[in-house]
Amino acid sequence: MSEPQPADVIVRTVIGLLEEGGYDAVHLREVARQAQVSLTTVYKLFPTRDELIATAVEQWMAVNGCAQPGPPPPGESLYGCLMRLLRHVFEPWERNPRMLEVYYRAAQAGAGAERLIKQAYQVIEPTAWAMLDDYEPAYVADLALILTHIAHGVVARFAAGEIPITEILPLLERTVYRLTADNRPGTTRRPHVIPVPDQTASDRDD
Repeated sequence: MSEPQPADVIVRTVIGLLEEGGYDAVHLREVARQAQVSLTTVYKLFPTRDELIATAVEQWMAVNGCAQPGPPPPGESLYGCLMRLLRHVFEPWERNPRMLEVYYRAAQAGAGAERLIKQAYQVIEPTAWAMLDDYEPAYVADLALILTHIAHGVVARFAAGEIPITEILPLLERTVYRLTADNRPGTTRRPHVIPVPDQTASDRDD
């Protein structure tokens, strides 16, 4: 068996640091020390810290969250289809919340951002469009746009510490339900009831 290449050792080292301590745990001198390579080698292979972290996240995702979803069960509803795809994407993050925060920060940092975002979409886009082929295209496009913005928003709230990781899927599930259910009962105004004042003691006596 051939010896692992320095780049592979460095990336594996960074993945370990990210899983244990998150984005801020990656210091290039420590990476070089643990990978048993020189700091010069690290910089030669990965010009910036952000590029190195983006590469590590990309490889982590390839192993942990980028398998294609399985085929739909017979008669699957639109709600069921969308939730199955969202769970496929977010359940690995739910098991590894620190890596979702790392992914968010790496995508915001600039280096490798497009690569990471494209990788995430490539997981579900072919399957999603095939599953949704029976629905009206403009409706599907609107669903995709809304869910993309909602997903970005809840991930940002998680990364900012505003919600726990376990709130992401329930928030997305409520959104999908509202987008796919018949919402007419919920949008009907309730009748305005004017409260009747209690009778005073003197009124009752009369």
